Order: sequence, then C-alpha cells, then structure tokens
Amino acid sequence: MKLLRTAIEASVQAGKSIMEVYQQADFAVDMKSDLSPLTAADLASNKVITDYLMDTGIPILSEEGRHVEYNERNSWNELWIVDPLDGTKEFIKRNGEFTVNIALIRNQVPVLGVVFAPALNELYFSTVDDGAFKVLTGANSTTDELIEHAQPLPLHQASRNFRIVASRSHMTPETEEFIQQQEAIHGQVETISRGSSLKLCMVAEGEADCYPRFAPTMEWDTAAGQAICMYAGAQVIDWQSGETMRYNRENLLNNWFLVKRN
Repeated sequence: MKLLRTAIEASVQAGKSIMEVYQQADFAVDMKSDLSPLTAADLASNKVITDYLMDTGIPILSEEGRHVEYNERNSWNELWIVDPLDGTKEFIKRNGEFTVNIALIRNQVPVLGVVFAPALNELYFSTVDDGAFKVLTGANSTTDELIEHAQPLPLHQASRNFRIVASRSHMTPETEEFIQQQEAIHGQVETISRGSSLKLCMVAEGEADCYPRFAPTMEWDTAAGQAICMYAGAQVIDWQSGETMRYNRENLLNNWFLVKRN
C-alpha cells in the first residue's frame, strides 16, 4: 500500500505540473530524435515523478529519463516504468486526453499501476492484491480520500452494442480490418476514439469491449494501463506470442497487442 500511495501522490503532483503548462496561452513544442513531440510539461512531470520514486529505492525506466542499457536492467527483478506525459499529441491539441502513467513491474509483470488524466480529474489505480479502481479527483483531495472513495472496476455498464476503442491518432488499415471482422461476429459494432492510455482504461472500466493496437507503442505507453486492465478482469495480449504482454524486455518497442475483456 505504501508504494501505491507514493505512485498516486507522484501522479497527482505531476499532473499539477502538467496543467501549469497546459493552461498557458502558448507553449513551445520540440521534436525528439524519433520525431515525437516534447514539451516543458513532459520534462516537469518527469522530474516530479522521479523525485518521488527515487525514495523507494526501486530503479526507474522513464520515457524522458536516462535510457538504461539492457545489460544493466536485465538484472532488475523490480522496476518502475513511467510515461510522465502519455498523449503529448493530445496535450498539444488541448483535448484533455493525456495521462500520467506509473507502473511497478515485478519479474516482467505489472503488479501496480496508476493512470491519472489531470485535465479530466480521472484517476485509475490497481494492485495485484486489491484489484483496480477509479475515482474523480478534487482540488484538495488527499491520497487517503482518493483511495477510500474509489470505485472498483469494472463499473456496472448497461447493455449496449459491442464497442471497440481505437487510437485517435494512430488508425491503421489492420485496425480497420479487425473492426470489420468484429462486425461479422457481433453484428452492429460501435467504435469510439480516445487518446493515450485512457483507451486501456476504457476496457478496464467496461466502457469498451476491446482495444486493438496494431501500430507501434513503447513499454511506458502500456505498462500502467495493463496493470489497470489485468486487475479489472481484462487481458492485454501480445499479438505475436498470444500471451500476456511482458515488460523490461531487451527491445522496449511493444509488439502489436489486443486488450479485451475476459
């Protein structure tokens, strides 16, 4: 519970630093070597999270931190995997669909996850022992209050058509083909778009039935969301191996994957 509290506190404080930039009339956008965007919010959030997590003594793998070579981290049985601002494109578009992602990995499996959407005041968290939860954050909510008032996932959902959540920024021909296949199976199918790791959280919450991701992602994009899904009764399946996606691999680039409810 101590590690969960630390991760929640880190995500909420990081969210505040992100919103300080988000609420500015204008902010600079740089491009990294892989041509993905980078803002002051990414860097500010990373510093806040790193300051919190360093006190746990557990090593950190962060998108915006030092990228540790595999020959060093392959001995890590436990590590934090962090995306300080997932959905930077959504942040730049100012649509609110961006998150702070913090996951604890043990023996390549996510055992704790926190996903916080600061513009939406939505906090998701989970642990292998206690399950997955969602709560709306208030301006002065304490960590104890957030944990106490959180609702277990999945939330009750009314009957509806089969629903697929897809990336707002990364629709591919393979995804469109998958949607057509599901239409043949389920009849009428709804498709909805969402940014960042909120797509995984929608499946965990029961708002969607599956999320196919047939486009590139990195471990920090999915680790926290996978923890939310796994402990809400959903699966995150590596499309290549057919097994649950694992972490702290030599190649941090994920294979395609499918998130689905059991």
